[in-house]
Formats: sequence, structure tokens, C-alpha cells
Amino acid sequence: MTNPEQPAPRTVVPIDPALLIAEAFDQAQVTEIRHSVTSCAHASGLTGQRLDDFVLAINELITNAVRHGGGLGWLRLWREPELLVCEVADHGHGISPQRLGDRRRPAAETAGGWGLWLARELTDDMEVVTGAAGTTVRITTGLPSRNPSHR
Repeated sequence: MTNPEQPAPRTVVPIDPALLIAEAFDQAQVTEIRHSVTSCAHASGLTGQRLDDFVLAINELITNAVRHGGGLGWLRLWREPELLVCEVADHGHGISPQRLGDRRRPAAETAGGWGLWLARELTDDMEVVTGAAGTTVRITTGLPSRNPSHR
């Protein structure tokens, strides 16, 4: 009897320690994702109004992905040295150039159209890549210094 061929060794790739969340979601997971984002952002050092603003911006983006992006989205949240970064993607039909270029505050009586505006206003930076294959929105917020300088 011969020994079967030994399986090839597995390549183990360490998970990036900066990656906090990488998850697909639909309408049923929106609340759960928001709670996970809140926990991870707080653990990363965001507190108070900065934390609330960042979570609200992400909530708007994941809601947009579900409503306008085909009902399913993908969220990645990660840390960089002085930033917290979140990327929300969907496979919708994209955002029109006119809509994307409109940076005016929506009228108070407007029922929709607040998501991208709020995300832009509540974060330090926002980038949008959109087209017929979907939309990806990346937002960032600065993290407080972990080692405040002492005078």
C-alpha cells in the first residue's frame, strides 16, 4: 500500500490588523452593522460628537446602498495611523453626474437626498467612485492622538 500524496502546505496570510469589519449586508443587517461600526470606532478612539457623526454618516451610506444599490452592500472599516476609514459599496446603477456634483444642502422639506450630503458634511473626507457597475463611497475621520504631547 502506498502513502497518498501529502497535501500541499497551506499558505497562511495574516489578516490585516488594521481591518476592523469586512461584511456584506442587506436591509436586515443595517442595525447590526451600525452597532458593530459604533463599537469598532469607539474602540479605535472616537468618542462624543465625532463618534456620533461618523456612525450617522455610515448609516446614511449603508441605507443608500440598500435603497438605491440593489438591496445589498459591502462594508469595510479599517484603521490607518491617524484615520478611521469606511468604504461602502453596492452594485446599483450608479449616481448621475448631476446628482454627484450637487453639493448644496437639500431643502428642508425634501424627503430624500440627504445621505451623500450628510456623509460629506459629517466626515473629514469623502470619495465616490460610481458607474453602471455600482458605487463605492469612502469616508474618513481623524482619530485622536493616542500619545498626547506633554509640555
